[in-house]
Amino acid sequence: MARNWAEVRWCSESCRRAKLTVADKELEHAIDSLLATLPRGATICVAEGEPARMAARRLVAAGRVAILQGNRVVDPSTVKGPIRVRRIDPA
Repeated sequence: MARNWAEVRWCSESCRRAKLTVADKELEHAIDSLLATLPRGATICVAEGEPARMAARRLVAAGRVAILQGNRVVDPSTVKGPIRVRRIDPA
């Protein structure tokens, strides 16, 4: 079945059911706020907890941050282990 991806809001039924909570939005805001106080190129460590990592992945999808491991940008959907997050400066 063909889909109109411009109108798709959720990647799956599971994502649709797991709507963003206030806590999810607060995590995104906390990451953004902390990065805003640091010099350009600085990174922060994101906790191993899944909600914090998911918040970082949402910020990657929004084009606001990059996820790094070993000083290299990595794919947020496949990365395992400790990660760092760096702000992406608007061009």
